[in-house]
Amino acid sequence: MTRSFPDGFIWGAATAAHQIEGNNLNSDWWQLEQIAADHGVQPSGDSLDSYHRYEEDMRLLADAGFGAYRFSIEWSRIEPLPGVFSRAELAHYRRMIETAQRLGLKPMVTLHHFTHPLWFEERGGWLGEGAVDAFKRYAEQACTILDGVEWVFTINEPNIVALMHGGRRAVAQGKPYPENGLPDDEIGDALIAAHRAAAPVVRAATGAKVGWTIGNQALTCTPGAEEKYAEVQYQFEDKYLEVARDDDFIGVQSYTSQPVDEKGIVPHPEHPDNTLMGWAYRPDALGIAVRHTHEVVGADVPILITENGMATADDERRIAYTTGALTALRDAIDDGIDVRGYLHWSLLDNFEWGRWEPTFGLIAVDRETFERHPKPSLGWLGSIARDNAL
Repeated sequence: MTRSFPDGFIWGAATAAHQIEGNNLNSDWWQLEQIAADHGVQPSGDSLDSYHRYEEDMRLLADAGFGAYRFSIEWSRIEPLPGVFSRAELAHYRRMIETAQRLGLKPMVTLHHFTHPLWFEERGGWLGEGAVDAFKRYAEQACTILDGVEWVFTINEPNIVALMHGGRRAVAQGKPYPENGLPDDEIGDALIAAHRAAAPVVRAATGAKVGWTIGNQALTCTPGAEEKYAEVQYQFEDKYLEVARDDDFIGVQSYTSQPVDEKGIVPHPEHPDNTLMGWAYRPDALGIAVRHTHEVVGADVPILITENGMATADDERRIAYTTGALTALRDAIDDGIDVRGYLHWSLLDNFEWGRWEPTFGLIAVDRETFERHPKPSLGWLGSIARDNAL
């Protein structure tokens, strides 16, 4: 049975600068890769050289039938020193925007996707003095290249940023890496303040729709753990979702689901169906995430699926997973939830934050020659985008 999506529904794929560009020497993540090399963290290095090959990547996406490309601009390139902005780098990202437009792709731009300048980290990161003002200042500069961009994301997954940097904060203080898997509240508060400072600036300067994206875990409650579930759900997700009530949209990013018991989030048990990330195979998680987001944010804020996908070496499983996810998404739309688009993660088999083995991409890349090899899933999902129907 053919199931159509709403008229004007956006179909695309997403990437993040540090994961595909290569040689992002001035970022905190590049430094972390060097520091943690003895602990099994792999270097991003040349990555996929998309800094130079972005037009090829966009053309593959457009030719397959997609209409949108979400990518991030790299703060550490644009502002290599505090208050010093690179006109050349701003022009580079402007060329990316214009290339997407020329190829018929909506450029959808993320201002912060997990990385920031090394000088920002050395000042204390999100808890350093002037952190919010620094991000606002960067956003003001970014606005100078965003003409014609209709969708802007201030910060990608602030809840996951708060979780990761909370762990790094604990280790820096001589404590063990936290095992509770929850975001650091203090860092989360700073990220919320940064978003609230930057969003109106971007909206006023560009006229774009402005929001942020949340890492949705599709948490479920085990019997008798209702109190713990409510506590964990708020700290992990709802605290950040509630902020979006004042935004133009909310980005949902979903991959898997986990239960919460009286101790907290239950780790994924080992299972042969688990993805290359070690996560449970849960294509239904997208529907759970969309429904929960709608419940928290309210009916007046549209939802955009900004990331959804599966780390697997088996492209048939990727297609099966995505079919299940899109079916759950279509069910949610049928129930009246306002969803404006679906952006697959990821366009390319990219650097997965310390590892190369988990492959999420619709396109494989030879990291020696940088040759791109589209997978069957690219054409399959592109045909759905062309037909606007599953």
